[in-house]
Amino acid sequence: QQVTCEMLGKNLSNIPNNLFQNVTKLSLKTNKVALKDGDKEILQSFVNLTELYLNENMITVLYNKSFYNLTNLIILDISNNHINTIHKAAFVGLNQLSVLNLSYNAITQLDSDVFTSLRSLTVLNIQYNFLKYFHIKSSFKLISIVLAGNPWTCSCKLYDLQIWLNTSNVTMENENNITCTFPNTTEKSPIKMAAVQQNDCKTEKASLETTVTSTSAIKLKSSSSLTTLTPNNITGSNATLAELPLLGKSWTFVAGVLGFVLSTTFLILTAIKCPTWYHYLISYHHHRLEENDFNMFEQEFSDDTSSSPPASGTNNKDTIVVFEKTHELVPMEDGFIEDKYIDPYVIEES
Repeated sequence: QQVTCEMLGKNLSNIPNNLFQNVTKLSLKTNKVALKDGDKEILQSFVNLTELYLNENMITVLYNKSFYNLTNLIILDISNNHINTIHKAAFVGLNQLSVLNLSYNAITQLDSDVFTSLRSLTVLNIQYNFLKYFHIKSSFKLISIVLAGNPWTCSCKLYDLQIWLNTSNVTMENENNITCTFPNTTEKSPIKMAAVQQNDCKTEKASLETTVTSTSAIKLKSSSSLTTLTPNNITGSNATLAELPLLGKSWTFVAGVLGFVLSTTFLILTAIKCPTWYHYLISYHHHRLEENDFNMFEQEFSDDTSSSPPASGTNNKDTIVVFEKTHELVPMEDGFIEDKYIDPYVIEES
């Protein structure tokens, strides 16, 4: 039983969520549906859907799993939108899809890998987009394809499409009207018969591989020069830092070099300043004289005094006695202050 639901020109920005889930044909033509996450969730509930028409809406991007769970869908029409990007897994889950209409959009690049999951696909309409080439794998199977209205460029990038059109059983509609826009020649030939030389493609591919190889060699040489760096080649001067090879935007390499330079500089300064610091610290290295040291000093002083020539009217014994008296009087102080104004004779008489 077929259940049809048509909501044309209703100015809808989202797919309504109050529709019957057993609908088999849904047409939302001429609205403003953008097919966002909410719309994808609503579509997943229509498991019986066989035909879906979203043409003339506001879709710009087909994200991954945009039509997931629509395993019974056979016809999908999303023409006349603003689609410019199709993700690789956009059509995952459409196992029964047979007809896909992507015409009148803004697609600039397309690869047959996008349609790998569409095992039942027979008709593909991609006319009137902005495709200059279309990469197709040899395993891609179709019955009919529509390619008109695209600015095809007859170069090496179109070679695999041309081979596929000539070797497969696919039917190309309006074959004679699908010509190359570039190069602009007076004689327009269909893309199926355009003069695209395989030798030119091989030459271009070889030059591309040579460029990639030379770039890889330069990167490998830079990496080897980095691994040959030794501490002897690195100093604390800014000139040396300028000569070191920079590893792209690798801040870890620069940080490592700066850390090594700073640590080396610190060790050099420590080695230079260490003797000065040692003498500075050793000047404070002192201790109190012990009692034995004091007696030894007293004995040496006595020996020096006895060896000196005696003064007139004195002898060695008197000198020693005088020293002993002086030495004994020093610690024994009575605490009184001598007053020079008191006559000592008056004190004696009293």
